Amino acid sequence: MSPLPVRFYSIAANLIAPLAYRRVAAKLKAHGTDPARFPERLGHATAERPDGPLIWFHAASVGESLSVLRLIEHMGEANPGWQFLLTSGTATSAEIVGKRLPPRCTHQFAPLDARKALRRFLDHWRPSAAIFVESELWPQMLQMTKAAGIPLALLNARISDRSARNWKRFPQTSRHLMGHFNIIHTQDARTTDHLHDLGLTHAYTGQNLKSVAGPLPFDTKERERLRTTIGDRPIWVASSTHPGEDEVMLEAQKILLRDHPDLLLILVPRHPDRAGAIKTLIDAQKLTGSRRSGDGKITPKTQVYLADTLGETGLWYALSPITCLCGSFTPVGGHNPYEPAYAGSAVLHGPLYANFAKTYADFDAGGGARQVADANELANVINNLLRDPKALQTMRDKSRAYAAAQENMLDDITGTLSDALGLQPDRPETTGAA
Repeated sequence: MSPLPVRFYSIAANLIAPLAYRRVAAKLKAHGTDPARFPERLGHATAERPDGPLIWFHAASVGESLSVLRLIEHMGEANPGWQFLLTSGTATSAEIVGKRLPPRCTHQFAPLDARKALRRFLDHWRPSAAIFVESELWPQMLQMTKAAGIPLALLNARISDRSARNWKRFPQTSRHLMGHFNIIHTQDARTTDHLHDLGLTHAYTGQNLKSVAGPLPFDTKERERLRTTIGDRPIWVASSTHPGEDEVMLEAQKILLRDHPDLLLILVPRHPDRAGAIKTLIDAQKLTGSRRSGDGKITPKTQVYLADTLGETGLWYALSPITCLCGSFTPVGGHNPYEPAYAGSAVLHGPLYANFAKTYADFDAGGGARQVADANELANVINNLLRDPKALQTMRDKSRAYAAAQENMLDDITGTLSDALGLQPDRPETTGAA
């Protein structure tokens, strides 16, 4: 029997499902999502179930969804008879992931964690296995999937020390929820230790899934157009900035302009809806800026190009030899450094990166990344790299090499998941595929 908190939650979730649907539908509508897809949140499928084994991946939003695409592609290449379903909950994830789906992969919005919606979803899709990504754990979704005889895995799990303390306050409930998984793959030893403390001995530390996601896509024609526009000007990118970090990046740019008057900063906010406030900061610093979303052009006088669009981060990494990856100068926990590394961009970052502690330590030690404390140190490091092209190229090579070294982990992850979930390999020689 489920622990009492889970039973209370399930009763409440089923009762408020109509209200929850109205709320999520309003968010989808505000984003401009096709209304025909709204019922997916109630478990009404808008695509046919393909024949053959179907592996269901469930992720929360953009980052988690993107992190599994390379794994899905790899699993599909090794198993040509397998089909894939990827679910997520946000309109942004559907928009971005929809443009990058691997072969034989369908995206649907995840059903609400309500019994009727989940029953419709499971009856239609009949997954052969379910793989949940990071921390998207809905009690009824887990229970009903397991009850349907579908084996589950938790992939790339990460639990902060604070979250672990909360989990340990309710150990029975924690063991009940996490016990639904045949296997729990964590992205760091700290998470594994926390789960072992709860008695979840089937948790093990594996490769961070984001390390094998591969390079971000970009429009090659647009890259060449921008290269022509920028010409020989030096360039650097400040990526995924959060409130409080834009000021650091702009201050560094002002310092750098003293020695490099034609230097261009491409500033990429983590949330583009902050662009108006950032443009105000640029103007207050008496810097010349333009906004990409407003058809702003890069001219010889442009000092800061505000890249306030979605889905183009790969373009900025491909353009710039230097990336300062933010979310690390304020207590956000850091962002995925593998993305600029795959593009061969030297990576600089702040000191606050708890979410990627081991990754940054290894990356820095390998010479492809470097920690800086503030605007002055950031400007000093960039200045030295711009003055020493050979040192910059060496750092870029080490950055790219660090990312490339992660690729061989895909076979390991695929094999471990297949064994734990009882999935039989579907190789060409056994299916008659060419």
